[in-house]
Amino acid sequence: MNFLSELLHNQIFVSAVLGWLVAQVLKTIIHMIVNKQFVAERMVGGGGMPSSHSATVCALATAVGMKCGGGSVEFAISVMLAIIVMYDAMGVRRETGIQGRILNEMLEIFTNMGKEISAEAKLKELVGHTPLQVLMGAILGIVIALITGNIGL
Repeated sequence: MNFLSELLHNQIFVSAVLGWLVAQVLKTIIHMIVNKQFVAERMVGGGGMPSSHSATVCALATAVGMKCGGGSVEFAISVMLAIIVMYDAMGVRRETGIQGRILNEMLEIFTNMGKEISAEAKLKELVGHTPLQVLMGAILGIVIALITGNIGL
């Protein structure tokens, strides 16, 4: 039980987890408002507004900076990790989603031509993020870490 207790009182860990959780909940709510339907997969899925990846790594980096200082090795590592994750979300992962959408449109055309295509062939389209989604996730993560740090977790 000591490990679990220590983990739940670890400000850095709690900040990162809360960054992810709050972003996923907001993403689900925003998706529900925009699309007028609840999709449970949004609670754990990638893509969408705000970026939970950005919220997680920015909460992590901010909490590390608050705890270890801006000149620490830990802060440098966490900031570089955040940059890589956010760059990837806007780059490779976003392009993967665009390609998924185009391929799904092609599959639809083939289906309309009478070709049988399995339901499993459909690709995920919500994979990456726009720069705005990444920015909003980053801001959310930083704010969550600041709040978490100020309440003394």
